[in-house]
Amino acid sequence: MTARTTRLTVLAAALLAGAAHAAPVAGWPAIRSAVAPDAQLEARIRAIVAGMTLEQKVGQMTQGEIKTVTPDDVRKYYLGSVLNGGGSWPQGNKYATPADWLALADAYYDASMATDMATKIPVIWGIDAMHGNGNVAGATLFPHNIGLGAARDRAGVKAMAQAVGKAVRATGINWVFAPTLAVVRDDRWGRTYESFSEDPRLVRDYAAGYVEGLQGDFRDDANVVATAKHFIGDGGTDQGKDRGVNRASQRDMIDIHGAGYVTALQAGAQTVMASFNSWHDGTTDHGKMHGSAELLTGVLKQKMGFDGFVVSDWNGIGEVPGCANDSCAQAINAGIDMMMVPDDWKKFIANTIAQVKSGQIPMARIDDAVTRILRVKLRANLKKPSASVHAGKPEALQARTLARKLVQESLVLLKNDGATLPLARNKKLLVVGKSADSVANQSGGWTLTWQGTDNKNSDFPHADSILAGLRAAAGDQVAFSADGQGVDVADYDAVIAVIGETPYAEGDGDIGPAANLRHSARYPEDLAVLKAVAGKGRPVVTVFLSGRPLYVNDLLNLSDSFVAAWLPGSEGKGVADVLLRRADGKVDAPFTGKLSFSWPKGPCQTPLNVGDKDYAPLFAYGYGLRYESTRRVGRLAEDSVTAGCGKTNAFPVFNQSDRATFPLYMQSGGERVALGADLNATYKLATLTVETAQVNTQQDAKKVTWTGPGFIEARAAQPRALPAWATERGALTFDTLVSAPPLGQVLVGMGDKAVDLTAEFTRLAGQGKRTVKIPLSCFVGLDASKVDNAFRVTAQGSFVAAFTNVQVVGGAAAESDAFRCAL
Repeated sequence: MTARTTRLTVLAAALLAGAAHAAPVAGWPAIRSAVAPDAQLEARIRAIVAGMTLEQKVGQMTQGEIKTVTPDDVRKYYLGSVLNGGGSWPQGNKYATPADWLALADAYYDASMATDMATKIPVIWGIDAMHGNGNVAGATLFPHNIGLGAARDRAGVKAMAQAVGKAVRATGINWVFAPTLAVVRDDRWGRTYESFSEDPRLVRDYAAGYVEGLQGDFRDDANVVATAKHFIGDGGTDQGKDRGVNRASQRDMIDIHGAGYVTALQAGAQTVMASFNSWHDGTTDHGKMHGSAELLTGVLKQKMGFDGFVVSDWNGIGEVPGCANDSCAQAINAGIDMMMVPDDWKKFIANTIAQVKSGQIPMARIDDAVTRILRVKLRANLKKPSASVHAGKPEALQARTLARKLVQESLVLLKNDGATLPLARNKKLLVVGKSADSVANQSGGWTLTWQGTDNKNSDFPHADSILAGLRAAAGDQVAFSADGQGVDVADYDAVIAVIGETPYAEGDGDIGPAANLRHSARYPEDLAVLKAVAGKGRPVVTVFLSGRPLYVNDLLNLSDSFVAAWLPGSEGKGVADVLLRRADGKVDAPFTGKLSFSWPKGPCQTPLNVGDKDYAPLFAYGYGLRYESTRRVGRLAEDSVTAGCGKTNAFPVFNQSDRATFPLYMQSGGERVALGADLNATYKLATLTVETAQVNTQQDAKKVTWTGPGFIEARAAQPRALPAWATERGALTFDTLVSAPPLGQVLVGMGDKAVDLTAEFTRLAGQGKRTVKIPLSCFVGLDASKVDNAFRVTAQGSFVAAFTNVQVVGGAAAESDAFRCAL
C-alpha cells in the first residue's frame, strides 16, 4: 500500500467515524422503503452486537464460496454468508438434486447455529438465479432480462420472480443476487442481456415488481432476500467495456442509471451489490464504486436512506487501487458491509481484524456493517432451510407454463415481407441452424455454468429446444439439418433457420474496440447456412438468438421473415406457439413483443439509444410487427467492414471477450486437444495439464503445467492479417503469473518464428502478475499479413505459468519495459 493510499484510507476512516460521513451528492432522491424500521428489532440488534467479539463481527461480514468453505468453517470463523458462483455445485456435481443442495444448506445452517456466540446468527446463502434457478439441473429457465423487457409484462415479471424464489428455496437457499438494474448505453457490453432495456423508464417500471416477487413479506416459504445490482452505472461504461469507466454526468447517473434503484428500494430491496465500474462525471473522477464512500455511504445510505446491507461483487474489493482480494480497508470504510471473498476469505478475516486493531477501520464502521447484516437476516426470518414446504422438492423448480408465456410475449417480429409468417402446421418444414436443437444456445450465460458453455441437451431434462417445440406442434412435417448442406430445399414448403450468438457471461461477452457489431464476422456459419437455403424458391424464416441487438443486414436480406428471439430459456415450445398457425388459421399466441433496445443499421452504430440526438436506428425502440402489419423491410444496404468501432491500438489474440478468433490448443506426445469453452474443465496430456485460473479477473486465464516437452498455442482456422495500427512498432503482449520457473528452454512464438524467453520467465517466477511485451521485430521474418499461429509457448521441461490478455499492441515495442531481444 502506497503512502498516498494510506493517507486516503485514514481520511476515509475519519469521515466514517461517528456521525461524520461523506457528504451526499445533491439531487439524489430520498426513498421511503416498504420495509419500515422496527424499534423493537433495532433494540434486539444492538444487544446482539454489543455481545459480539471483533472476530465474530468480521466473520459476519465475510462471504466465502462453497468450493472453499466447509460447514465447520462457518462454525469456526462465524461466517455470515456463503455463495455459489456460476458453475459451482454441491460436491462439484453438476447434476446435484434439490435434495443434495438442501443437505448442504442445512449443514451450513446447523454449523452457524453451533458457534460459541452468545446469540446464534444463521448463515445466509446467496446465488445468481438470473433467469430461474439456473445453476440447478432441471430447473425452469425463463427468458433473460432483455427478452422480459421486450415482453412489456410487469405482472409477468413479478410472477417470474415469485417462481424463482420458490425454486431457490427448494434448494435451501434464501438470497438471490437479482434484479440487475443496469440501463445499457452501449450494446457491445457482454452483460447487455442482463438489462431490461436501454430506457430507464422500463427498468424503473420492472424493478419494484421483481423485488416484491422475490421478497414478498418474508412470511411465505417461497420468499427470498433480493439484491438491487450493480450500484451504480454498470450499464454505461465507455465503449461497453465490462468493469470500465462510466463517463455520465451526475444528472444522467441519477436519472438514467439510478432509475431502477428508486423503485427497487421503495419496494424494500434488502441488499445492494456494489458495481465493478468506475465513474468520471466529466470533471471529477469518483473512482471505483467498491471504494467510493461518496456513493455507497453518502448517496445510497444517507441520501437515499437505504438501511439494508451492501455486498461486494466477486473479488471486487481487489480492484480498488491499493487493495487486494484479501485486504481492503478502503472498501469497508466506504460502506461495503459484506465482502464477497470467494477464495481468500481466511486471509481477509485476519487482515481486517488487524486493520481494526490498528485503527485503519473504525470499530463504529464494523458495528454499523454488522448491524445492517443482522437487520436483514432478522427481517428475512431465516429458518433452517429444510423447514420450507418447498425444500428438496423437484416440482418446486418447475414453472414451465409461465416461462412459455413469457417466451411468447418476448419474441419481436422485425420483418415479415410477403406475410410469410405464420406458417401452416401441415406444411413440410426444413429447420436449419446450429441453435435449432440447442437448449444451451437458447438459454445463454448463467445457465448451469457461469458462461453457459459446456452444456448439452441432456443436461436439461425439463426443457424443449426450439426444434423440439416445432416438432411437437407440426410432427413429422419437420426435418432438420444443422448446416443445410446436401438438402434439396425444393422438397419443403418453408425453411426455419435458428441461428445467433453462443453463450457468454460478463466480460467474456464484450465486443472489444477492435471489433464491430456485425454478427457474421463472429459467426460466419450463420451467414453460410442462410446462403445454403435462401433463394431456392422457398420462404426463409430466421429465428435469431442473441443477448443484444446486432448488425444483421446480410441475414435480413436472406430472410423473408426475421424474429428477434433473444435468449428464451428452456421453453422452446413458446417459439412454435407464435410461428405456426393451426388448421383454422389462428395461432396460439400472436406476436406482441416490442424492442426494448434500438436495432442498429450500421456495424458501428453504437451507442444507440432512444432519445439520442440524431437518433436513426434500423428498427426503433418500441418497434415490433404484428401479423396484421403490412410494413415491408425490403432489401437493405450491406456493410461487411471488419474495422473496429472503438479507439484501440490492441489486436486481440486471446482474452476473456475474444476466445474464438485464435482458439487455444495444447499439444504433447503427439496428441492435440482444443481447450474449448468449458471453464471448469481440466485438460491433461502426457506432459501438459491446463486448467482455468485467474490472473486479472475471474477465470480469465489458462494455467499450464509442463512436466516435459509440449506447447500451447492460439491458432486461427485460416491465416489472418494483423492490422497496421497494431504492427506499427508493435509487440506481442500477454499477462502472466509464473508459479514455478522453467527447468529447460521456453520459447514464445508467432507463426513459425520464436523467441527464447527462458531467462525472462525465470526472472518472473514468484513475482505475481506481470505483462510481457515482445517486439514483433524479434520474430525475424514474420509475415504479419498471414498469421495463423499468433501465440505459442513451448517448454522442454518442468514449468508452471498462467497466461491471459494475449494481444498485439501497436507502439508497445517502444515502451521501456518491452523485452530486448538479440537481433
